[in-house]
Amino acid sequence: MPKMKTKSGVKKRFKLTATGKVKMTQAGKQHGMIKRSNKQIRNQRGTTIMDESNAKAVRKMMPYG
Repeated sequence: MPKMKTKSGVKKRFKLTATGKVKMTQAGKQHGMIKRSNKQIRNQRGTTIMDESNAKAVRKMMPYG
């Protein structure tokens, strides 16, 4: 059997933690920061864990982690 391919968009955007949760960058930080409050910009630093309902779909697209 051939190997399954990982979706290239998914491998650029997400990583799996050791326990299998999906780690992602915070949404809403690419552009338009002048409109955002300083509190929102501060709270969106770094990464976050994706909600489980969305994480199932992402895990299917990256079969080997």
